[in-house]
Amino acid sequence: MVRTPLTPEERERGERLGLLLRAARGERSMAEIAAAAGLSAETLRKIETGRAPTPAFFTVAALAGVLGLSMDDLVTHCVPAPV
Repeated sequence: MVRTPLTPEERERGERLGLLLRAARGERSMAEIAAAAGLSAETLRKIETGRAPTPAFFTVAALAGVLGLSMDDLVTHCVPAPV
């Protein structure tokens, strides 16, 4: 299966998601948050750094739950306003 290249908007959205998750994590360790969300620390690292700009919905939902973020928070901070 060939994966369609990401658009610049998708990459930017992934970067914003990573920044939001990193900020919400604060001083807590990556390993602690990843384990609580049922992920590997490497998966969380990839999301936070934008190397995995389109994580699965349930991955994002699990991280949001552990970090105390609502899905509304994610939409507000990660999706650009309509033009």
